[in-house]
Amino acid sequence: MADQELTGRAALLTATDHHPYARHALWRGAEPRGWRRDGAVAWLLSSGPGPAGGAIGAPEPAVEVFTDLVAAGAVAAGQWLHLPRTGPEALAGRLAVVRHDEWDFLWTTTAPPRQPEEDRVVRLGEADHPALSALIEASFPSTTSRPGDPRIVDWYGIRDGDRLVACGADRSRGDVGFLAGLTVAPDRRGRGLGAALTAGMTRALAARYDHVALGVYTDNVGAIRLYRRLGFTGTLARSSVHLA
Repeated sequence: MADQELTGRAALLTATDHHPYARHALWRGAEPRGWRRDGAVAWLLSSGPGPAGGAIGAPEPAVEVFTDLVAAGAVAAGQWLHLPRTGPEALAGRLAVVRHDEWDFLWTTTAPPRQPEEDRVVRLGEADHPALSALIEASFPSTTSRPGDPRIVDWYGIRDGDRLVACGADRSRGDVGFLAGLTVAPDRRGRGLGAALTAGMTRALAARYDHVALGVYTDNVGAIRLYRRLGFTGTLARSSVHLA
């Protein structure tokens, strides 16, 4: 079904030239199956939380690979796929999709400029989960990063007295540090807390990883501007599709 079949994480990382996105998506211990076709490298993950598979490279052959996999029954209904940036028109008649999100995978290899409120960033514990849930529900209810999510390594936050006013999740895996679910309480925005949280978390993860990355929806122009200012200049355009 493809030009070349690839087995295992090492083979896929070699095929993608160890791209930061592949190093993040293909976590250690994963046993992926992969295919290289006409400038695209695609993979399926055998287990674990998150998407069933993904691809980088040329969009058209990546879509072709997953169209074949769905037809063969290798991808189940209701699963997520992370694809190269692909418009809905390119999927019509090939993949039945109930949700289509466009976002960018951004990464940095340098420490961010120090921010005025950065020293307020602290690591949170299980006792903070109720406060985290309340803050997320009020400020970022659409996020997939919530207390109890097995993908989350740690939570970080900023407090104003006894109140949690900003939070973010460390969802690192593979070889890349990964920030997710970054949010600030609506009545505390515009005070530099988002920059402080991002910088503090990036600095903490950069002590353990040579790349730190995050994902941001393409229509979140303000957040993209902030992340660029903090050094997240590497970019890979993505489309996430939820299969019917």
